[in-house]
Amino acid sequence: MTEPTLTPADLRLLAAAGGAAPSLHNSQPWRFRPTEDGHGIEVLADPARAVPLADPAGAALHIAAGAALFNLRVAALRLGREPVARLLPDPDVPGLLARLDLSAAVRDAEPFGRDLHPAITQRHSSRQPFTNRDVPEAVLGELVVAADAEGSVLTALEEGGVRRVLALTAEAEERTSQDPDRQAEARAWLRSDEAVGEAVDGIPFAALGSRDRDARIPMREFAGRPPYRDAPARPAERFEALPQLCTLATRTDRPVDWLRTGQALERVWLLATVHGVRLTVWHQPMEWPDTRWGLRDPADGPGHVQLVLRIGYGPPGSATPRRPVEETLDAPAVH
Repeated sequence: MTEPTLTPADLRLLAAAGGAAPSLHNSQPWRFRPTEDGHGIEVLADPARAVPLADPAGAALHIAAGAALFNLRVAALRLGREPVARLLPDPDVPGLLARLDLSAAVRDAEPFGRDLHPAITQRHSSRQPFTNRDVPEAVLGELVVAADAEGSVLTALEEGGVRRVLALTAEAEERTSQDPDRQAEARAWLRSDEAVGEAVDGIPFAALGSRDRDARIPMREFAGRPPYRDAPARPAERFEALPQLCTLATRTDRPVDWLRTGQALERVWLLATVHGVRLTVWHQPMEWPDTRWGLRDPADGPGHVQLVLRIGYGPPGSATPRRPVEETLDAPAVH
């Protein structure tokens, strides 16, 4: 039996969930619109919100859209609808990244094993120190299975892999710090304490976290070197001695793989949030071709690392601004 067409309230709930997804520099490069038959919702790219120097191929934009799509799938369950996603459904419309059919009643209320909907608003990137407590193998196993279900491979790195990825990330961060154009691009997404109340995107100063007192953890320096003139001094704290790192990879490196990576990222992140595990995305080594190539482990065979994830236990991280639904949903009914 076909479900009724989506109501304006349904569309708002879906768009709000999709808009809570993670994105590079919190650029939120997506738009949503109902399908012509009123029984679904589409995810479109918003190229005006691209980050071209850090993401010249558009992979991060697609990953962000994929994460938004996964949130739509989770929210659809709250509406009692079965989410059926189709990626890149129309090659004649390149900006159309995904279409979600919601015409059927839900068959399984918890297809992801747990209720992930509350985690959508609880999920934050934590740039704070983590404890030295390791994420248990059982939890890691759940995260690996979650990524696999979305067509990506999550690999928890051993010590040698962690040190290699740390070195590559530090190298990429150092190169970016010496590139005035890339520094300017990152700084453009910073939001001062005075502006954060009106901001709908970007990174507030409060979300930048602390500096690593021992300079072991290569967190992105959004404020640059020297720091952005309005950026407050960040406290120096001791971070974990050796972070727990994972890579998220796909066998091929096409736009459809990037969309799958985004869905895997968000599924993993929401599940981690349910378990009280914090997460930071390290995108820096993805931004230089040679450091990205160095991320792969030849022993794992062919593959393309899409993201590096730092995981652990610690503070949840600060919330970041979100675009209003009226701005992201292309539907007169939202007003």
